[in-house]
Amino acid sequence: MQKEDFLQSALGKRREQHAFRQLRLSGQRTDFCSNDYLGLARSEKVQENAHAIVKQLSQVHGSGGSRLLAGNYELIEEAEQLVAEFHQAPAGLIFNSGYDANLGLFSCVPQKGDVIVYDQLIHASIRDGIRLSAAQAYSFQHNDLADLQKKLANAEGRIFVAVESVYSMDGDMAPLEAICDLCDQHRAYLVVDEAHATGVIGGRGEGLVQHLGLAERCFARVHTFGKAVGCHGAIVLGSLFLREYLVNFCRPFIYTTALPPQAVAVILSAYAAFPDMHAERKHLEHLIKLFRGRLGGNSHTPIQVVMAPGNERARQLAAQLQEEGLDVRAILHPTVPKGQERLRVVLHSFNSVEEVEQLAAIVLSYS
Repeated sequence: MQKEDFLQSALGKRREQHAFRQLRLSGQRTDFCSNDYLGLARSEKVQENAHAIVKQLSQVHGSGGSRLLAGNYELIEEAEQLVAEFHQAPAGLIFNSGYDANLGLFSCVPQKGDVIVYDQLIHASIRDGIRLSAAQAYSFQHNDLADLQKKLANAEGRIFVAVESVYSMDGDMAPLEAICDLCDQHRAYLVVDEAHATGVIGGRGEGLVQHLGLAERCFARVHTFGKAVGCHGAIVLGSLFLREYLVNFCRPFIYTTALPPQAVAVILSAYAAFPDMHAERKHLEHLIKLFRGRLGGNSHTPIQVVMAPGNERARQLAAQLQEEGLDVRAILHPTVPKGQERLRVVLHSFNSVEEVEQLAAIVLSYS
């Protein structure tokens, strides 16, 4: 249609830049792509326990509306309390996804006259929440404490600092202890997205904040359930006042249908499982050391990076790995800056040493 020429033009430019996105199925390839770090998304035990929880409920097929109308129910409030207690927080509020949680938190809490200082590699969901906020916002160079100090010193009014504990594209960790010190010095409110640390970092998978003993020094934490927890949804942790504030002012919470009981049952089942998955986390640590020994890198988390500058080069290397039965995906510009295109390799507790060796051999032969 002529009326859709503008759509075709934009898509054509994406193709010219070798940046055209398509949905694809993984097939039977070995998983080096998903965020299912501990294999809980495929766990029969988690599924069985979730079914057992649902069978005890009178309402099992849907939530019935938004939480403020007919969508609230006992199981979801029980889940909020359990998860908050596990993460040493006074209260928590469940959202339908990590994107919704970050969008809602950053769009409604910081106000006009406030300042948000955020790491330049912060997740897109936080960036989108900041765009919807009335606050001013400034980025600081990734994990650069001197630049963060400079931005904080120049900020006026109420200040919020936004970081991730583990960064999704590079797998590196934030220097949280030093960041907490700077926030204390400047009386700033620290918000930590623990999406890629939940289930993986710490003796029980509690995340980096708790692992370092910093829970009481954070204004808010976001733990998402779509990574190592293996299901869907997220929770914002903080004070009871923060929870009540979000219930009253957070549009992505107020104006959406609540998660159904089935989804919450899986969250509860997964949280009953992953704290005791010590062997799985130990195996993950072994695979991380193996990968770094073969291909280098600075990440000590399941997210590993193989740099392949240029969209076409990254695509070609990913295609070669996929032909060999390994599901590895290319991360292209504009998701990452030009020249920083890469393969994002995700290691899992269910991957074998032989599979990691195969991947490393293919990458080394290509380069």
